[in-house]
Amino acid sequence: MYERFYGLRERPFSLTPDPDYLFLSGVHREALNHLRYGIESHAGFVVITGEIGCGKTTLLQSVLRSLDSRTAIARLVHTLLDPREVIEAVMLDFGLDPAPGCSKPQLLRDLARYLVDQRAAGRFVLLVIDEAQNLTELALEEIRMLSNLETEKSKLIQVVLAGQPQLRDLLERPSLEQLRQRVTVNYHLMPMGPDETAAYINHRLRRASIGPPLTFPADVTDLIYRHSLGVARKVNIMADAMLLFGYGANKRAIDLPHAHDVLRELGCRDSECPPAAAVAPEPDPIPRPVPAPEPRAEPAPVDESRFEVFEPGASDVLRLFQPSYRVVSDSPARTTSFWARMRRGFMGVPVFED
Repeated sequence: MYERFYGLRERPFSLTPDPDYLFLSGVHREALNHLRYGIESHAGFVVITGEIGCGKTTLLQSVLRSLDSRTAIARLVHTLLDPREVIEAVMLDFGLDPAPGCSKPQLLRDLARYLVDQRAAGRFVLLVIDEAQNLTELALEEIRMLSNLETEKSKLIQVVLAGQPQLRDLLERPSLEQLRQRVTVNYHLMPMGPDETAAYINHRLRRASIGPPLTFPADVTDLIYRHSLGVARKVNIMADAMLLFGYGANKRAIDLPHAHDVLRELGCRDSECPPAAAVAPEPDPIPRPVPAPEPRAEPAPVDESRFEVFEPGASDVLRLFQPSYRVVSDSPARTTSFWARMRRGFMGVPVFED
């Protein structure tokens, strides 16, 4: 889709394990060395564990591809099997056809004959079980019993178990003590660090490039590491999405704002990122005076001339002077204010004539 736009031969961040894109970080190189040593020295059981998406399967495929025709390989990837089904699956992957209705002892006899024939032909037999954490204790014990098939000098079959960290917990159970004692190579694959994540991303871009390779800048790879924590599969998902969204936005280069937008679209949560360091606010270089509070308006003085004192009796009465509305009576010599008439009519207050 975006390959031609970015000058790529193929998609560099495909989720399918591809040994052509194997990147040997420090932890991957060490895991590969352990795996090769265990296979080449025929040293009992080899156990490789790691978190989901750390690159275990890619390592296995790289090692298996390097083996020559003198090695007969059976590889199991579907491990939700009972003990008998494990034996049948091993035989089928070696090219044997279990007869219908065959008992378990007959299956084991036919498998043992095949192993002896391979050794007589100078071939080495290797059984690789991926996703081994899904095996039951009985299935693992059945596999241990297969390793009892041996000649006077060496084993007829070697077993490699690869799986998630739950496999380590499974092997620690007391019921699997005999199997645990036969494990001679045991390695746990850790995620990549920030620098290794950056090198991993640009390594895959170079491998897929036709011309001058596209590169992700350091701030983008650091952001990818913060959200992926160095897990190769998560790195592939994020980097592939950035190329896809960049193609849609006609962006020839992948920058930090674009990376933020893509990760937001992928629903990356803030809890997956390490907390940012607190930054103290910078002091204001120019001191600014604090404005004085505005003065509150003083209430207007009371005009005492608006008040009038009456002497209705023994005490003085202070009342607010209102504009006097005069009512003209028939007699020009006698007038009474409007408010006086109201007090007299409704309150029974004596009226003082003007």
